[in-house]
Amino acid sequence: MSSSLSVAPPAAPARQAPRWLVPVPELRWAGAAVALFAVGAGLQLSGTPAPLWWGCYLACYLVGGWRPALSGLRELRAGTLDVDLLMIAAALIAAAIGQVFDGALLIVIFATSGALEDFVTRRTADSVRGLLDLAPERATRLAEDGSEQRIDTARLRVGDAVLVRPGERIGADGEVTDGTSEVDQASITGEPLPVFRRPGDPVFAGTLNGTGALRVRVTRAAADSVVARIVALVEAASATKATGQLFVERVEQRYSVGVVLATVALFVIPLVGGAALEPTLLRAMTFMIVASPCAVVLATMPPLLAAIANAGRHGLLVKSSVALEAFRTITVVAFDKTGTLTEGTPTVTDIEPMTGMAGDELLALAAAAEHASEHPLATAIVAAARERGLTVPAAAEFSSAPGRGVRARVGGRVVEVGSPALLGPDRTDPVGAWPRVRAAADELERAGRTAVAVLVDGEPAGLLALADRVRPDAAATVAALRTLTGHTPVLLSGDNPGAAGRLAAQVGITEVHAGLLPEDKVARVRALRAEGHRVLLVGDGVNDAPAMAAADLGVALGRHGSDLAMDTADAVIVRDELATLPAIIGLSARAHRLVVANLVLAATVIVALVTWDICAVLPLPLGVAGHEGSTVLVGLNGLRLLRRAAWPARAGAGPSEQARR
Repeated sequence: MSSSLSVAPPAAPARQAPRWLVPVPELRWAGAAVALFAVGAGLQLSGTPAPLWWGCYLACYLVGGWRPALSGLRELRAGTLDVDLLMIAAALIAAAIGQVFDGALLIVIFATSGALEDFVTRRTADSVRGLLDLAPERATRLAEDGSEQRIDTARLRVGDAVLVRPGERIGADGEVTDGTSEVDQASITGEPLPVFRRPGDPVFAGTLNGTGALRVRVTRAAADSVVARIVALVEAASATKATGQLFVERVEQRYSVGVVLATVALFVIPLVGGAALEPTLLRAMTFMIVASPCAVVLATMPPLLAAIANAGRHGLLVKSSVALEAFRTITVVAFDKTGTLTEGTPTVTDIEPMTGMAGDELLALAAAAEHASEHPLATAIVAAARERGLTVPAAAEFSSAPGRGVRARVGGRVVEVGSPALLGPDRTDPVGAWPRVRAAADELERAGRTAVAVLVDGEPAGLLALADRVRPDAAATVAALRTLTGHTPVLLSGDNPGAAGRLAAQVGITEVHAGLLPEDKVARVRALRAEGHRVLLVGDGVNDAPAMAAADLGVALGRHGSDLAMDTADAVIVRDELATLPAIIGLSARAHRLVVANLVLAATVIVALVTWDICAVLPLPLGVAGHEGSTVLVGLNGLRLLRRAAWPARAGAGPSEQARR
């Protein structure tokens, strides 16, 4: 083991503003509409002259409505009548009869929802393109005479020899032909520990080289590298993923057409029969108002938006109403391993002295030797010593060898810490200690741990075992998801089968797929969907993003998650609490039940008012009052999900917490 991360990579360019802070035009227009609506409402409530607040509302119509109106007209030209155009018409009619506030509210709702949808779509596309920045723009190609040439990585061809210096990112997929080093492959496999690479081993474009120099033979062109395939997988899966629709949107097309046709019929047929123009027009306008889907829209959106807000208070950011409603339909959950079911950082789990040395002394010596290293295992060993309150002595003459380990002088003794397989083979073994060391190390690794040997003055002093720590709520979350979905979650990991199997047994997962590259995870997700499952993929790394895009829903852990994973995901767990997963599935089901109840109420009122208007004479003020009353009622009903009590109790909550809730 070496301090493979001690050499910093080349300086990065100045960091630009986060993409979340870069507004898109749709957001600007929607924001302006909201501001004008708020000013108009304030002026109206304060009793200012009507022309002032009417002016603000009409400006809101223009600013927030021109994009939906233009979109609706384009759809109409293509032979489709969508609800956007109907809502614009309803808003204009509302203003024409004096209900300008209600029309402006509809404009704001549609402008805001459309802008947010466009914003999320653009951000995801930007993040996918930004993934290509993982691979360096330039690489050092070696000519046959040994001379070096700096060229664009896009010009590398299969068979080219490339020199990768310490701290550089590898420019192309290839095979090591000379040199040894440790390579950080977290961007590809998702595993946090660097892997030792020697001649004959494969390496991937975009991964970070450690302290050793490597000569690499290119085996794939830049367009075929693993990084490029991740980009292609995310884009392809996102493009082919079925466009989500809210429950109410499944009937909006026919409803819109039906309302328009009925309005025209209610106006034209009586005129043909000799009816007077003014009362006929008034009846048709009344019908248009009472039949407009204002109450239907508010029957759907307030429960879903309230549920999204409630989830946000509990550390789960759901990106859309469509995603929130889809949570209730999930039948199986697929988990990544490292950083998802585990905390993503190794910790010391076992200390095994072999020469009578005390465990604390063994750990203190190892920590002293590793103190100058920035390797993840070194960090874990030093942290374990500090947690135990041990005094870590000073070390001198520190050195490291790629893939083997570190060496330092501690208090007059030479201490070496590193891989048992690489520290021991060339040493004399008069007392048979090394066979015991290797046997103990093999047993630890079969149990899914990483074994680290500690040598003092050339003789084995003991072993340290390290493993990624399982999240405290992982087992309870798996059990809760099994109950909610009817199927045990599955594990999709880039780690080795031993480590993946050990973790799965700890948390209660029986189906394990290990050693997966990003395309392999996508294949497993597609296989689950082919079996009829609706799949939720939970992960945190770049390598999880293609599978998230291929799944019905993707959830990213936000504390240490990659930008691409968070952008591709439909929801982000900000606090890394897995217990929010069963909670959001339960909340989604409750929101859906509330939406259905609201739709029944809204439809009942609409049917009653429409029947009255057709069969008799419905006074316009009474029709408006009934329509607006039902709209307010379903809106307030949906806001019940804002209450803290609406959030389901988290998995594993104790009796006292359940009682408090």
